[in-house]
Order: sequence, then structure tokens, then C-alpha cells
Amino acid sequence: MNDNRQGSADLRWKFLRGILLPVAAVGRWLDRVDPGTHRRIKGLRLVTAYGIAAALGTLQDIAHSVPSSISLGYLAGSFALWASVSEGKATRVESSRDLMLLSLAAALGAVLFVVLSRPLQLVGRAEPELVLVTGAFLVGYLKRFGILGAGIGSQIFIGELLAYGARLTTDDLWAIGVAALIAALASVVPRVLSGPAERPVAVAALAAGPAPAPGRRSPELFMGLQAAIGALIIVALNGLIGLEESAWAITACTYVVAGSATGTIQRVRRRILGTLIGVPLGLACLPIAEHAPLLIWAAAALAMVVYAMALPERYDIACAAFAFTLIVTLAASGVHSVALLAARAWETLLGGSVGLVAAMIIFPLQSSGSKK
Repeated sequence: MNDNRQGSADLRWKFLRGILLPVAAVGRWLDRVDPGTHRRIKGLRLVTAYGIAAALGTLQDIAHSVPSSISLGYLAGSFALWASVSEGKATRVESSRDLMLLSLAAALGAVLFVVLSRPLQLVGRAEPELVLVTGAFLVGYLKRFGILGAGIGSQIFIGELLAYGARLTTDDLWAIGVAALIAALASVVPRVLSGPAERPVAVAALAAGPAPAPGRRSPELFMGLQAAIGALIIVALNGLIGLEESAWAITACTYVVAGSATGTIQRVRRRILGTLIGVPLGLACLPIAEHAPLLIWAAAALAMVVYAMALPERYDIACAAFAFTLIVTLAASGVHSVALLAARAWETLLGGSVGLVAAMIIFPLQSSGSKK
């Protein structure tokens, strides 16, 4: 009898140990990446901003008064989420100001796509994507104006991406404006509440380029041209062979361009590595997404917290977390095509490769420590 009790106790201890060890390992990793919990707070803030905006956008009184071909909650939530990612000021006042400007910048990008793509839609299948080339250029070029400039460039591109993905038209202009106002409110509220608990960290993807050499133009101009020409190549490829989601390739090409060829190589490697980890993890969760969407949305929120924590220093982990989030949220929203979801991996590979070639050939930039 005593042997049976001892055996049961041993089994319970082994089971408990099997649960506690991974939890302890995750805790140690969190403390190593984010020792002061400041980035975790930002991760929670951006998830909260998305939730508030999505909830406000789905309110009956608001949603019914704003006719749109896209969910107002999704649009406002996306504006608020990425505005919170791009913002990086230390005080509540400065952060609130920047969050409002970044929300408006995303709306500006969506409006630019709606206005500029209309005549291009008559030309061919891939022609509306040409608008994304302008956003790709601004992501690099506006870095010359500091963190806020880099964030505005990124938000304009994201606004264009959202409008392209949803095929927004002039009938949606009112919805875009309302979404921007909701996003501004939803992103400012959690930032005011987080207060001094956050300590902003410069994000490599939004960092400025190297100091300009005497007699030469701004390196951010060359970074913008590299991203834009790379995006233009992908648009041409989509017109020739037809890509599953060419916007994914354009996004990868845009954000891997760094202030030097060496930096671009490192960013390409980390983005591809992270995507090749995050996509299979997301695909493995497809059965859960279909039968337990609430659990998947919770996992996606946790992944975005990890994304915010890792983005400043571990671009590979951040890309893995975002790739996982994208796959599972698409699946939870009803997209279950494995071929389409898996395209995220190989189109990231394509976009990263094109961005790398553009950075190596088109006005190549050297790091400050390299020889001319």
C-alpha cells in the first residue's frame, strides 16, 4: 500500500516538474531579455490599444453610422497597434502627441492608396501595388527625421498595406478617418496609464541611417531608394508570375534595408530565420484555430507581447512571434488554405533576398567603421 502511494506521489511530482521546468525556463528568458519588465509593459500596452480600438469600432452606434467594406474595428485596431509599436518617447505628453500623429499617418497611407490606386486598377493586376512603392521609400527616407519620422514613414506604409489588403475604395474614406480617431484615443489611453513604468528603447527597424559622408546626400535617401526599387522589382515579378501575397514580400524587402550592407545582411538572415520558425508553429496550430478561436487569440496576444519585448535587440525572435501571430489570426478569421498561409515563409525569403540585392547593388551604404 505504501509502495502504491509512493508511486503515485512520484508520478505527480514528475508531472508537476514537467510543467514547472518549461515555465521556469520561460521566466528566465523573459528576465534576460527584459530585466526591468519595461518592454513587457509596452507589449501589454499595444495589445490593449488594439483591443480598445477593435471594441470601439464594433460598437453598434459607431459601426452602423460608418459604411465600409472592411471591419471598422479591425482597421482602427491595426492603426492603434502599429502606432504603439512605432512610438518611443519617455514622457506621457510626448508619447500621446506622437501616438496621435502616428494614427493619422496610418490613415494618410490608406487614403493615399485609395486615391492613387484607382486609376492604376484599370491598367493591370499588379498595378495598384505600385502605390506600395511610395510607402517603401518613405519607410527609409523619413528616418532622417528621427524616431517620429521613422514611425510616420512606417505608418504610412502600413496604412497602404491595410488598404491594399482590404481593397478599400473612395467609399471607405469616411471609415478611414473615423478609424484614425478611434486609434488615436485607443493608443493614448494605455500609454497614459503605463506612465513611467516604460523606458523607451530604440528599435533597429526604425533606427536612422549612418552619418552622411562629406559632400554626399543623406544615407536615408539611399535607403529609401533601395527599398522602393526592391519593392518595384517584386511588383514586376507579381505581374509576370503571380504571387500568393506579394505584399508580404514587399514588406520583407522594405524592412530589411538597414543603414549598411552588413546591417541589411544581418536583418535579412534574422527575418528569414524567424519567419521559418514562426510560420510552422502557426500552421501547427491550425486545428486549434478552427475549434478554439478564443484560445488562439490569447496566444496571438501573448506572441505580440513577445514581439514588443524582442524587437529592439532580437529581430529574429520578433519576426518569429509576428509570423506566428499573422498565421493564427488569419486562420481564426477563416483563412485555412495551407498553401496561402505557408506562402508567408517563401515570400519573406523572396522579399528579403530582393532587399539584400538592392542594398548591395543600388547605392550601397557602408557602416561608419568600414573603409571607403
